[in-house]
Amino acid sequence: MRLHDFFRSPGLSVLILAACAATALSAAPTCYAGEGTPSALLGNPMPDFKLSDFAGVEHTLARYHGGKGVVLIFVSTKCPVSNAYNERMIELAAEYQPKGFQFLGINANKMEDPAEMASHAKGHGWNFPVLKDSGNAYADKVAASVTPEVYLVDAAGILRYHGRIDDSQDPSGVKTRDLKAALDALITGQEIAKRESKAFGCTIKRG
Repeated sequence: MRLHDFFRSPGLSVLILAACAATALSAAPTCYAGEGTPSALLGNPMPDFKLSDFAGVEHTLARYHGGKGVVLIFVSTKCPVSNAYNERMIELAAEYQPKGFQFLGINANKMEDPAEMASHAKGHGWNFPVLKDSGNAYADKVAASVTPEVYLVDAAGILRYHGRIDDSQDPSGVKTRDLKAALDALITGQEIAKRESKAFGCTIKRG
């Protein structure tokens, strides 16, 4: 755990530390505020993938080109931070999928298998596919480090936003809705004011 990272974001420190304490008791993944964000990808084509959902159906990023865009969210079944965002992810997908954006969850944690993913997704009523990144190959390719972590890709396959969903694990403490602002900017054809933010959550457990 990199404690100095927490103090770079004072409003997040207490919440993330509390989540990490709960994680330690439950043997879930370690938490930290992500670093080494893939800034070099911003404004460039997002790498394609071939990943299967828990039913074994293969998905590619290119398959979803042509709409308004694609929202990729690295997620976890065990991470308390990722789980704190379940309802918000569902609400965002319900609002923006009818407007032409495809939401896709990606699970790259080595100990979370498709059966567990299926149970988790159905239990929480997720309204978008969740794909398994076996061996965390795609997470490595795009330098994903935590759950949840967002990559917003436009209709042409260009990465337009990377980072957090919003600025607080606790819904009552949210002041900045970074992903929503980026989605609204794409819809209206405006420049995204904040193209990158600091993702925070549990580390992706790699194989």
